[in-house]
Amino acid sequence: MKIGIPRALLYYRYGIFWETFFQKLGHETVLSPRTNKDILTKGEQLSIDENCLSTKLFFGHVAALEGKCDYCFVPRIANLGDAGRFCSRFEALPDMCSNMFRDTGLKILRANIDPEQNIPAKRAYLKLAMQLGASREQAQAAYEAGMAAQMEDFRKKIKLNRALLKKEGIKVLVVSHPYNLYDEYIGAPIIKSIRNLDAVPICSDGVDPREARSKSTEIARYVPWVVSRELLGAIQMYRNQIDGIVLITAFPCGPDSMVNEMIIRRISHVPILNLLLDSQDGNAGIDTRLESFIDIIRFRKEVEQ
Repeated sequence: MKIGIPRALLYYRYGIFWETFFQKLGHETVLSPRTNKDILTKGEQLSIDENCLSTKLFFGHVAALEGKCDYCFVPRIANLGDAGRFCSRFEALPDMCSNMFRDTGLKILRANIDPEQNIPAKRAYLKLAMQLGASREQAQAAYEAGMAAQMEDFRKKIKLNRALLKKEGIKVLVVSHPYNLYDEYIGAPIIKSIRNLDAVPICSDGVDPREARSKSTEIARYVPWVVSRELLGAIQMYRNQIDGIVLITAFPCGPDSMVNEMIIRRISHVPILNLLLDSQDGNAGIDTRLESFIDIIRFRKEVEQ
């Protein structure tokens, strides 16, 4: 069986787990292409205006899998229990996709993950595996293999950030959801531009998620969204090792609109650049703002010396 995985949204958090999990069950995984203008255009055609840029891209990636797989995997991930909730759009994604692609022949494969309703991730994935014909033992082995691969990916990102912090040059913490940071259309050009300006970009997801969520309370006592907590925690963990912060938001993200304002108000000793991206943005304006931002940091450092 071919299982399609959209290269968008929570793929950049759980993608390695998903690929390993399905492959260990004996299924072939098919990823949508890397984001390009055609995928964005298709996603915009399928979306309402109120959807954020990242969600529009997701629908474009789902559409790119039409005719290429037997099922398209779109899980419902509501929360991580006490760790916090995900954006409510993630809860609605399977239903939206089922409705949106109902006449295309694209079948949606679901998993319902909701610890607050006593459906932890492990139970949901084991149930899904057995629905696909696996024995409980096979399902357990696939889940454990997926988790091991996921944890190894976390460790690699943490190790990379530690190495980057030791390099010479201006250190810039790039703070955003992983699906913005690593998307070819949204975050990758920004990270590349920072490197081209002889600065060192440090990605905000290169932290232990549990430690980051714990550290977040030192900036804000309570934030309901799990990823927002992790972003705040990453800032708290790195704030004394960096020279500046770049915030990346895909318009019109509701959680980011509140959390980014909080960051700007409460982190006063580090220069902050807030980049709000939509489908109309071009790289030229962003590059100019980044260049000015790096120049300001460089001037501050020269003055301090």
